[in-house]
Parts: sequence; structure tokens; C-alpha cells
Amino acid sequence: MIDVDGYRPNVGIVLLNADGQLFWARRVNRDGWQFPQGGMRSDETPLEAMYRELEEETGLCAGHVEVLASTRGWLRYKLPSRYVRHHQRPTCIGQKQVWFLLRLVSSEDALRLDACEKPEFDIWRWVDFWYPAAHVVNFKRQVYERALRQFAPLVETLLRVELGGLPHPCNADAEHTANPGKDCAAA
Repeated sequence: MIDVDGYRPNVGIVLLNADGQLFWARRVNRDGWQFPQGGMRSDETPLEAMYRELEEETGLCAGHVEVLASTRGWLRYKLPSRYVRHHQRPTCIGQKQVWFLLRLVSSEDALRLDACEKPEFDIWRWVDFWYPAAHVVNFKRQVYERALRQFAPLVETLLRVELGGLPHPCNADAEHTANPGKDCAAA
């Protein structure tokens, strides 16, 4: 399902634990780490798609989480030209996403990356709130920043913490990345 502007409707999931850390997972057979996300079916609402993707990618069900918020409107990103399938019609040039902030209300033992036939992720970890915005693949970075900026005030209020501002990738905590300084080579 691709809209008239070439964007595929999609949902993204920001999963928060009691310590204010976020679920961060590595894609199977790839170096890329990201939040759970996935396309919407034509007969689904964003909320329905989110619950389906949550279960497929993390093994969590509605009873394992509490929905805290969703982004206002669609957040869009364009795919780099090398990922656009120019021969397909309609041509998908990117994703438009509704992001959901969820709080894990069960034990993290409920997380199962092998909950579906073809797992999306092979390993996961908890990371600091702003870490994903500084370390996701470049073409998704602005969408991650926008979603996290929308969610930050709520997280600060709920957890009574101060998250501070979005750090520059070069200043991000190097112990949480397999390639410290990789994003900073040009800096």
C-alpha cells in the first residue's frame, strides 16, 4: 500500500522500560540497529498495525505494554535512491510513520525475537533515551529525532527524570556502540 506521494504507511514503536531506557534491536544478518517498525495493511488502523508489529517483532502482546502516546500526524523519511525500486509501480520513495510510545509493564522475559516465522531482529538491548536518534541509519535519523522530541516531555514527567537535549553523534556514549566514532569520521 503506497500513497499518491509514494510513501508507504508504517508504524514505529518506542518501547520504554521502568528505568527510562529504550528497546534497541539489531536487524537479522545486518549491522543496522533500530526500533521495531513495520508497514500497515490496508484494513488496519495505526494502533492495530502497531500491536501486530509489536507481537511479530518482539513477542510482546497488548497485555505486556501500556500505550503512553503516539506522534501527531505522519512523520516521513525518504529512502536513499539505491533502495528505491524504480521499476515497480507505484514506486515507493519512503515511509510515512505514526510512532507509538509504549511502557513495558511485564517482565522483560516476555520479549521473544523468534515470535514469528521470519524474525526481524537477532539481538536487543536497553539504551539511553537519545541514543537511537544519534545511531540509527542516517536516512531515518530525522524521524527518530522528531518522534523522541515529541515523547521526551511525557517521559520526563512520568519518570521524574531530566533527559536533556539530543546529543551530537560524536558525543554519544561510546560504550553503547560496536563502532565508537564511526559516525564522527568526517567531524
